Amino acid sequence: MTFLTLVMALPNMNFAQDHSGLLEIISMIAAASAQAQNLIAASHARAAAVEPDLRAFAYLPSEPPIASAGNGPLAGVAVGVKDLIDTADMPTTYGSPVYADHQPNEDAWVVSRLKDLSATVLGKTVTTEFAWREPGPTRNPWNPRHTPGGSSSGSAAAVASGSVQAALGTQTLGSILRPAAYCGVVGLKPSFGTISLKGVHPLSQSLDHLGLFARSVDDAAYLLALLAGGPGASRQAPLQIYPEGVDPFPAPRIAWLRPAATPALDESQSALLAQVAALFRDAGAIVEPFTLPAEFEQLPALSATLCGAEGAANFGALVTRFPDKTSARLKALVERGASISATEYISARARQLALRADFTRALAGFDGVLTTAATGEAPEGLSDTGDPGLCVPWTTLGVPAIALPAGIGPRGLPIGIQLVAPFGEDLKLLRIAKWCETSLAIKTGRQQSE
Repeated sequence: MTFLTLVMALPNMNFAQDHSGLLEIISMIAAASAQAQNLIAASHARAAAVEPDLRAFAYLPSEPPIASAGNGPLAGVAVGVKDLIDTADMPTTYGSPVYADHQPNEDAWVVSRLKDLSATVLGKTVTTEFAWREPGPTRNPWNPRHTPGGSSSGSAAAVASGSVQAALGTQTLGSILRPAAYCGVVGLKPSFGTISLKGVHPLSQSLDHLGLFARSVDDAAYLLALLAGGPGASRQAPLQIYPEGVDPFPAPRIAWLRPAATPALDESQSALLAQVAALFRDAGAIVEPFTLPAEFEQLPALSATLCGAEGAANFGALVTRFPDKTSARLKALVERGASISATEYISARARQLALRADFTRALAGFDGVLTTAATGEAPEGLSDTGDPGLCVPWTTLGVPAIALPAGIGPRGLPIGIQLVAPFGEDLKLLRIAKWCETSLAIKTGRQQSE
């Protein structure tokens, strides 16, 4: 099977199926060809049917939720909300037995915003413990013996399975982009501070991003434009809204970044990147090899310092109070973070912000970066969510990044690409991603016709 067969064009495999996307649902509502409650009921039926094996939801009501009132732009759209994000009408456990019976008093800002837009929260999707590394029960929709990635495990799996049209996720290291790659869906991490984190449990305040999963670039762009802003968000101006889809960026100039040796890419992932680069050149893009300056090699260490120090501050008292209800992985984070000095932390924060500005200068002459979000297909087993190392640099910089499904590996699981742009260039990134998505789809059509 060629590596350049788009995931969405493949025959259905296990739970991963091609269901209606967000903009398709909106079109159906606009044309009065479907009613919101019927669409929500259909999504709930799909989720309930696959849930015993997929286990994407930490909470899924036994009956379909009542569709949100009003005729807002997301009427009829079913959304999964990561169980790190507060919901007043559904339990919120943060993936931890400490909060097994927790019911927040109010919705997170982003949940309130979704409801104001007439979206319906179908259920709470599984997160790893406090979005750190202790896996939940969710399985990969393409093969239940494999991880869906983490920490936004349930959100990626729910979108891939067709249970919801979109889902919210968070990323502190690689928690949106890696699960998206493993599950064969679009994952979008906007620029740091784009969507309010009010009501989202913190892991590392210098690194935490709120983002989303969808089935296409157009769906992701539309939803981001509606959700950008809110209390504490540093980028209040909303993105332009494209109800008819994003305008592709014409013939972008792409910096093809060869990832560092660690973590090493699988042979199939390396081959995919090379084939995609060649395809984009054939489609009219300029694609040139690119290497970041040596100073950017600091990013993983800076991330470890920031996440460790802030994680220790956020969870130190918790692991002391509940030693039997917190994992060894969370305890190790706290122990490591407690050893980080104030000087180290302040220095890391300063370097993080300086490198963000340096990245914009380093990328001068290019529109975006082509790389990968994962080393290859999702690893077998559910005891680990995979290596986030290929996402860490972009999360640390706070720049926008998007994962696109681009192929199938030798074990029949999705593999993809990651596109990155300078800080604040979210709309430009989405337009580049639309161009890339379209080019991949055109190539797929040619191959099938041949």
